[in-house]
Amino acid sequence: MNPTLLFTGLIVLFLLSGIRIIFEYKRALKFRFGKYVKTLQPGFRWVIPVVETIQIVDIRVITINIISQEVMTEDNVPCSIDGVVFFKVSNPEKAVLEVEEYNFAISQLAQAALRDVCGKVELDTILSKREEMGKNIKSIVEHETKDWGIDIIDVKIKDIQLPENMRRMMANQAEAERSRRARIILAQAEEQAAGKLLEAGKLIDQSPSAIKLRLYQTLANIASEKNSTILFPFPEEVLPRKRRKEPKK
Repeated sequence: MNPTLLFTGLIVLFLLSGIRIIFEYKRALKFRFGKYVKTLQPGFRWVIPVVETIQIVDIRVITINIISQEVMTEDNVPCSIDGVVFFKVSNPEKAVLEVEEYNFAISQLAQAALRDVCGKVELDTILSKREEMGKNIKSIVEHETKDWGIDIIDVKIKDIQLPENMRRMMANQAEAERSRRARIILAQAEEQAAGKLLEAGKLIDQSPSAIKLRLYQTLANIASEKNSTILFPFPEEVLPRKRRKEPKK
């Protein structure tokens, strides 16, 4: 084999082995003999094989699930709460050089913050103010990761699991509350109806002909069923009527 051809082939392989393609949504930290040199931008890049190495960092929004945590609330109610953390690497150098496995570190911080925040409030607060709880967890995690080159975008509480007996008690409470509201509404309707009937009675009482028309209308409604017989034990004319006061002369 021709030595020149062999040497040329080795050179070509050496050059090809150093080629790196970096995508737009990633950054590459270049190390030379283990020492950080610079951050490579997206595109076609070449590193010295063996001498230089790179570490890829994704700068897109990353989602991490907060594993379900057993929490004892301030009113001594045990519950299981999980959530999700959204974050983004803003400084790849710090994210790699300042912390080992930043994904794992953020996950552990979020779990601890969730237990800390939810353990200081009552169950009703957690159920009704999830957004506020998420903001409190975010502020704690954000404070701890501010030197890591990571931006915490948001923290959401996904699910709250309660004991079976607590679910039954809450269902009974909700049913009782709905029953109370229904009774109040019914009482208010009866009060309004009584007021309207009183006004109608006063208006009808002012005219004998109106009383007679109302009587005939009631009889017509009863007769529409065609399954009843109406008897008058005495003429309608003998019904008591309110006499009008004669004006004084």
